[in-house]
Amino acid sequence: MTITAAIVTFATLWFLVLFCVLPVRFQSQAEAGHVVPGTPSSAPADAQIGRKAKITTYITVLAFAVVYGIVVSGWITVDNMDVFNILN
Repeated sequence: MTITAAIVTFATLWFLVLFCVLPVRFQSQAEAGHVVPGTPSSAPADAQIGRKAKITTYITVLAFAVVYGIVVSGWITVDNMDVFNILN
Protein backbone atom coordinates (compact mmCIF):
# COMPACT_ATOMS: atom_id res chain seq x y z
CA MET A 1 0.00 0.00 0.00
CA THR A 2 1.44 3.34 -1.02
CA ILE A 3 1.51 6.31 1.35
CA THR A 4 -1.14 8.06 -0.74
CA ALA A 5 -3.44 5.04 -0.59
CA ALA A 6 -2.90 4.80 3.16
CA ILE A 7 -3.78 8.48 3.68
CA VAL A 8 -6.89 8.24 1.51
CA THR A 9 -7.98 5.04 3.25
CA PHE A 10 -7.45 6.56 6.70
CA ALA A 11 -9.33 9.74 5.79
CA THR A 12 -12.23 7.79 4.31
CA LEU A 13 -12.46 5.56 7.37
CA TRP A 14 -12.19 8.57 9.68
CA PHE A 15 -15.16 10.36 8.11
CA LEU A 16 -17.18 7.15 7.96
CA VAL A 17 -16.61 6.56 11.67
CA LEU A 18 -17.26 10.24 12.46
CA PHE A 19 -20.72 10.10 10.90
CA CYS A 20 -21.44 6.97 12.93
CA VAL A 21 -20.21 8.57 16.18
CA LEU A 22 -21.92 11.98 15.80
CA PRO A 23 -25.44 10.87 16.80
CA VAL A 24 -24.23 9.02 19.91
CA ARG A 25 -25.50 10.80 23.08
CA PHE A 26 -27.05 13.58 20.99
CA GLN A 27 -29.35 15.94 22.88
CA SER A 28 -31.15 18.69 21.01
CA GLN A 29 -31.81 22.12 22.45
CA ALA A 30 -35.53 21.28 22.61
CA GLU A 31 -34.79 18.18 24.71
CA ALA A 32 -32.50 20.21 26.98
CA GLY A 33 -35.24 22.82 27.44
CA HIS A 34 -33.18 25.82 26.31
CA VAL A 35 -33.39 26.98 22.70
CA VAL A 36 -30.97 29.76 21.77
CA PRO A 37 -32.77 32.47 19.77
CA GLY A 38 -31.94 32.29 16.06
CA THR A 39 -31.18 28.55 16.06
CA PRO A 40 -33.48 25.64 15.28
CA SER A 41 -34.73 23.63 18.23
CA SER A 42 -33.11 20.53 16.70
CA ALA A 43 -29.61 22.04 17.03
CA PRO A 44 -27.36 20.26 19.54
CA ALA A 45 -27.33 21.58 23.07
CA ASP A 46 -23.71 20.47 23.54
CA ALA A 47 -22.10 19.03 20.42
CA GLN A 48 -18.90 17.74 22.14
CA ILE A 49 -17.07 17.81 18.80
CA GLY A 50 -13.60 17.54 20.34
CA ARG A 51 -14.52 14.48 22.37
CA LYS A 52 -16.22 12.84 19.40
CA ALA A 53 -13.20 13.59 17.19
CA LYS A 54 -10.91 11.82 19.70
CA ILE A 55 -13.22 8.80 19.88
CA THR A 56 -13.40 8.76 16.08
CA THR A 57 -9.61 8.83 15.80
CA TYR A 58 -9.16 5.94 18.26
CA ILE A 59 -11.71 3.77 16.45
CA THR A 60 -10.27 4.68 13.05
CA VAL A 61 -6.72 3.75 14.07
CA LEU A 62 -7.95 0.28 15.06
CA ALA A 63 -10.03 -0.13 11.88
CA PHE A 64 -7.15 1.12 9.72
CA ALA A 65 -4.76 -1.36 11.34
CA VAL A 66 -7.12 -4.19 10.39
CA VAL A 67 -7.58 -2.93 6.81
CA TYR A 68 -3.84 -2.31 6.41
CA GLY A 69 -3.04 -5.79 7.69
CA ILE A 70 -5.48 -7.39 5.25
CA VAL A 71 -4.17 -5.41 2.28
CA VAL A 72 -0.46 -5.91 3.05
CA SER A 73 -0.84 -9.63 3.82
CA GLY A 74 -2.36 -10.24 0.40
CA TRP A 75 -5.35 -12.05 1.90
CA ILE A 76 -7.67 -9.95 -0.31
CA THR A 77 -6.30 -8.73 -3.64
CA VAL A 78 -7.69 -6.94 -6.69
CA ASP A 79 -8.03 -10.33 -8.40
CA ASN A 80 -10.44 -11.42 -5.64
CA MET A 81 -12.68 -8.46 -6.45
CA ASP A 82 -12.68 -9.08 -10.24
CA VAL A 83 -16.12 -10.76 -10.36
CA PHE A 84 -16.58 -10.18 -14.10
CA ASN A 85 -13.09 -11.52 -14.99
CA ILE A 86 -12.13 -8.29 -16.75
CA LEU A 87 -8.52 -8.13 -15.55
CA ASN A 88 -7.46 -11.52 -16.90
